[in-house]
Amino acid sequence: MGRVLSLGIQHMLAMYGGAVIVPLIVGAAVGLKGSDLAALVSIDLAACGLATLLQAWKNKFFGIGLPIVMGCTFTAVSPMIIIGKTYGMPGICGAIIIAGLVVLLLSTFFGKIVNLFPPVVVGTVVMVIGITLIPVAVSNMGGGQGIKGFGSPKALILSFGVLLVIIAVNRLFKGFWQTISVLIGIIAGTIAGYFMGMVDFSSVGGASWFRLIQPFSFGAPTFHTDAIIAMAIVGVVSMIETTGVYLALSEICDQPINDKAMERGYRAEGLAILVGGLFNAFPYTTFSQNVGLVQMTNVKTRSVTVVCGIFLVVLGLIPKVGVLTTLIPNAVRRGNAGNVRDGDCIRGQNAQQGRF
Repeated sequence: MGRVLSLGIQHMLAMYGGAVIVPLIVGAAVGLKGSDLAALVSIDLAACGLATLLQAWKNKFFGIGLPIVMGCTFTAVSPMIIIGKTYGMPGICGAIIIAGLVVLLLSTFFGKIVNLFPPVVVGTVVMVIGITLIPVAVSNMGGGQGIKGFGSPKALILSFGVLLVIIAVNRLFKGFWQTISVLIGIIAGTIAGYFMGMVDFSSVGGASWFRLIQPFSFGAPTFHTDAIIAMAIVGVVSMIETTGVYLALSEICDQPINDKAMERGYRAEGLAILVGGLFNAFPYTTFSQNVGLVQMTNVKTRSVTVVCGIFLVVLGLIPKVGVLTTLIPNAVRRGNAGNVRDGDCIRGQNAQQGRF
């Protein structure tokens, strides 16, 4: 049990950086501050945990039964920012709910058509989405557009310092330490920001220790055609990326999967996206860095990802964690964002079979 708990925590640490960066970026971009931004972080952590547990719960309808950890896909960040600036969090919520339904409807036959999407198409889509985030990234590296002292040497030194820390960890270390390079960058940058006078921990003391997550925390969902189309496309792209993860884990775990197993996995992802929409969170997909952790540790049981999911839910119910996360300076967030690789495609021997 002790080993299962420690490995579950490892899985949580491997995805934590990518998990918290998304609500920080999207929330700040749509104007959330203070307690609202902290609440979004908490909701996201709890929803990541619920999504992970849905995928681990193998039954006749959903759950592929592989050691998968779920988190928000970075593919959705740019569309969510655009939707949020126009329609607010309720608009994002409504679009995500419909996207979840689309994924559920496509799950029955998607495994049969996935080969119609060649790797060059998927890679191009992901690249374009990443490029559209560059203006937001540059803005936050300067401390955040419109704030006093934008582009100050202090903010630029901190953001590039975080970037160098992540690169150094990736180059100098292997295995588990490499998988948590983003988290290390966040921690190092926040500590440095404290000594530079950019972080104030006083708000953590005023936050409560426990709070239940409520559906539609930021208002009832609203539905807009352009937002729904954008998030539906994100859902399809996410399913393509997920296919590569399923096939890679199937090989790593020596657990063959068929079309029915793929369908259950897609349905679990659709339900996870629905969960995100219902709780004003985000669309969820498989995190590929956790696949690398399975391969490194050679622990192929679902129990470790179940533990990871439970820990994420527990953290989501502790407001102090959400508040502490929001104290990460803007410059630190964007020094890390370019290194979050949850959308990276998994390479295998046969890309035409979905091992992207």
